Amino acid sequence: MNPEKTGETAKSADKMFLCVLCVLCGFFLVEMSACSNQKVASKPTARNLLLITIDTLRADHVGAYGWTRARTPTLDAIAANGALFERAFAAAPITLPSHATLLTGRYPPGHGARDNGLHVSATVPTLATELHAKGFATAAFVAAFPLDHQFGLNRGFDVYGDTLPRGPDGRPANERPASAVVNDAISWLRQLAISNQQSAFFLWVHLFEPHAPYGDPSGSAQSALERYDEEIATADREIGRLITALGPVAAQTLVVAAGDHGEAFGEHDEYAHSLFVYDTTLRVPLLMSGPGIPAGTRVAEAVTLADVAPTVMRALGMQLADVDGIDLSPAFSRAALPQRELYAESFAPLVEFGWAPLRALRAGGRKLIAAPTPELFDVERDPAETKNLAGAQSNAVQALQARVNRYSGPDLPSAAAADRDAAERLRALGYSSGNSISNLHSAISNSGPRPDPKDRREIAARIAQVTSGELSGAALLTALEGIVRDDPRNGQAQLRLGYARLQAGDCARAEPAFHAAAAAGLPSADVHLGLATCLGRRGDLAGAERALGEARRVEPDNPAVIANLGLLQASKGNLTAGIASLSAALAADPALHEARFNLAVLYAKAGRRADAAATARDLLARLPPNAPQREEVERLLRAVQ
Repeated sequence: MNPEKTGETAKSADKMFLCVLCVLCGFFLVEMSACSNQKVASKPTARNLLLITIDTLRADHVGAYGWTRARTPTLDAIAANGALFERAFAAAPITLPSHATLLTGRYPPGHGARDNGLHVSATVPTLATELHAKGFATAAFVAAFPLDHQFGLNRGFDVYGDTLPRGPDGRPANERPASAVVNDAISWLRQLAISNQQSAFFLWVHLFEPHAPYGDPSGSAQSALERYDEEIATADREIGRLITALGPVAAQTLVVAAGDHGEAFGEHDEYAHSLFVYDTTLRVPLLMSGPGIPAGTRVAEAVTLADVAPTVMRALGMQLADVDGIDLSPAFSRAALPQRELYAESFAPLVEFGWAPLRALRAGGRKLIAAPTPELFDVERDPAETKNLAGAQSNAVQALQARVNRYSGPDLPSAAAADRDAAERLRALGYSSGNSISNLHSAISNSGPRPDPKDRREIAARIAQVTSGELSGAALLTALEGIVRDDPRNGQAQLRLGYARLQAGDCARAEPAFHAAAAAGLPSADVHLGLATCLGRRGDLAGAERALGEARRVEPDNPAVIANLGLLQASKGNLTAGIASLSAALAADPALHEARFNLAVLYAKAGRRADAAATARDLLARLPPNAPQREEVERLLRAVQ
């Protein structure tokens, strides 16, 4: 497809996104059959599809890619029995945009999810929607909140397993272990076999290991890299269980394993991922094995995760139209893949911090990073991207810049952002400030000059260390204090500092941080909940009531806010109102275990012993057998029976 036709396709498919949807057929305008709309004539080579994605997995920490300390026998076996792509790149160093590219075959401008929390366009075909329409049984089991069904990747799946466990307070966690995800996937496979269902299947399994924090960093003598490798080994073991569970259908199943993006450990002064578009966080492992793929195949040409969807559809005897990727199956016959350009981007700097976004184009052995100060690298001779050639090759920069702009400009179209609760949960996973509606609209509407992320490396690195979960105790407090000293309007850092001080029992210093977070305009009830806690601890019930009232104004239906109002009412002597508020909070969210315990306590104080006992028994039935709270609940139950 040529760029002009691609643009028209984008406009007709989704008028919200005025940018290129489909791949430009090469920097050198090479014609290729993958860019045509002709029907696929070849017979399918596979019946089923198992797609495995491993979050935050660098290619160079997998044994098959040369990492001598790796413990990845399952991934290495997939490579040995099939194909390994030596230079595979994500289209974004961010979980949701990268997975959306993998499942749609389109770059982020074409599917709409430009950052975590921004929804995938409801009109874009995906592997799931297309295979489901062809009669496939479809299921997905994901391990972390960025892939929650509300963001749009659930379309086309019969089952979308994204339920996450609850913490001791009843609030949903933001991730779950690989073992739990694989258990659910194996159960689905067994149910499929028990039902004697004759249809083929598409199963997608996402594992969050080795996303930060890596294991338990507190008190560990291991380095972050060592713990990172431990988590990779955990993911590999669980993938082994999953593949074993395929049993007799393994011979008919195409298995694809890929990282969604890499991880930085100080390269280019970056930690974690999402901010920059160097290959540290774009290069990923990509492995395929199954019918039609000769063992030991190695593909040297650069490929993109946008190629996965058209490749697997071809293997299943179908085609996915209007994609940016190409069918890679000629490489399985040792044929050379066509020369072309590959696009990648990160709009996280814009959405999270109001900085300039980064867009990248790889073509002809060179890679341009479009930024206020552009960077140009000879990635063939300088794969670590250490020498910026932009100053000496201005003509090349201009030519590649023009090509980048045909994929996407530096601005975002109006789009629906995550709601406040979703933004908070993304923040808890380390995604900087999240992208609530107010943050996104502010980023879009600011048309003035934006800072180059390269000029904010130092503060970005400190923020990443905080959000990664690698710091705790005094080290965390020191880091947060340094961030707010240099960036006092950083509402999220002020909020984190407030809770860190609150946890340390220092309410006197936590209160100013909560006030600063509120002044920065952070649209979160957590700001006011933290402030109310401090005010309540020093006996200022009127101040606590005002703070909770503000929390309810910000998030009127937040059950945690309603539960805290109930506790405040009870502390002021109004047990009836307190019971009513806690009951309302539990009606909105029955899994608020702490609220249920407090309701039982209020029933007991009100002399309603039977209600207290019934509520305590209900809570015990909901708590896991090994929950540390069980002893306290049982003690209450004995007291009221």
